[in-house]
Amino acid sequence: MKAALDSNVIVSGVLFSGNEERVLEATLKRQFELISSDLIFREVEGVLGRKFGRSATEIAEALLDLRDLATIIDPPRTIAVVPGNHPDNRVLECAVHAEADYLVTGDRKHLLSLGEFEGVKIVRAPEFLAALKSGD
Repeated sequence: MKAALDSNVIVSGVLFSGNEERVLEATLKRQFELISSDLIFREVEGVLGRKFGRSATEIAEALLDLRDLATIIDPPRTIAVVPGNHPDNRVLECAVHAEADYLVTGDRKHLLSLGEFEGVKIVRAPEFLAALKSGD
């Protein structure tokens, strides 16, 4: 199973306990193939630094294993589903280009409302964890 994680899932998983943390733990246990991009990791780094005041060292340590496990994609195709060159389009591009089974997000405004996009199921962390458990 392949899944892309939206930056909000990674940030929440790094900082807080809960379903997003369990998704990151499943990544580290290699229960699925993590699909990501340099752009997603840069966005996570920026949010952890600007919004949550984490140092560059703390950020690097928090993301080191995820980066090592991730299949990094540089999507050749631009998707413009969310208006205004929104960063959510970059996450969709990553998931679609890699033919991911899932895109895991907490973004109710732009992504979750799609439900599915070009064969990629767009779900919240609890739904993804259930899919992992059932082997879907």
